[in-house]
Amino acid sequence: MPFEQTFETFLMSQKVLLNAKEVEIALHRLACQLIENHDDFNNTVLIGLQPRGVYLADRLAQLLKSDYQIKDIKLGYLDITFFRDDFRRSEKPLEASSTQINFVVENKKVVFIDDVLYTGRSIRAALTAIQSFGRPMEIELLTFIDRRFSRHLPIQPDYRGRQVDAINGEKVKVCWKENYNEDVVYLVKTK
Repeated sequence: MPFEQTFETFLMSQKVLLNAKEVEIALHRLACQLIENHDDFNNTVLIGLQPRGVYLADRLAQLLKSDYQIKDIKLGYLDITFFRDDFRRSEKPLEASSTQINFVVENKKVVFIDDVLYTGRSIRAALTAIQSFGRPMEIELLTFIDRRFSRHLPIQPDYRGRQVDAINGEKVKVCWKENYNEDVVYLVKTK
C-alpha cells in the first residue's frame, strides 16, 4: 500500500479526545490539585516516567513555577525499562532512557507522572525501580489519560486529566508541543 494511502487511513481512523485548549485546562486543573495536596512542595518530588511521562512532568513543573509561583520543584525522570515484567518478551532490542534523579526520595512524598495509564504494568515497574533511590514516605500517581477498562493490575491514579473508555484495538496517543508540535490527544483505531 502506498504511503499516501496508509497515511490517509491513519488520519481517518483517529478521533480527537482533547484539543489544545482542553489540554491546557486539564494541565491547570492537575496543577491545582497537586497544590491542594502538596502546598509548597517542600516534602514532595515529581518523577516523570520515561519516556513519555517526562513531557507531562516538565509541563506541570513549568506551570507550577510560572503560573502558581511554586519556587522549589524537585523534578526527576525514572527509566523503568528493565524493571518491567515483559521486557524479555520483545523481539527487538530494548532501548533504555536515562534516569535523572538528583535528590533524595527517602521519606519524601513522590508523585509518579505518566501520560497514559493502561494496564498498570509500567507503574508496577516504577514502584520497584524507585526503591533503588530510597524508601518514599508515600507514592501517588498522576496520569493525563486513564484508560479505565484496561487494567491488568489493581492500580488507580490519584490525579487524572481525563478518563477514557477505549476498547481493544484502540490506542490513546498523547501529543505534546515539545515532540509533535501540537498539544492534542487522539483515540486511534489500530485494527
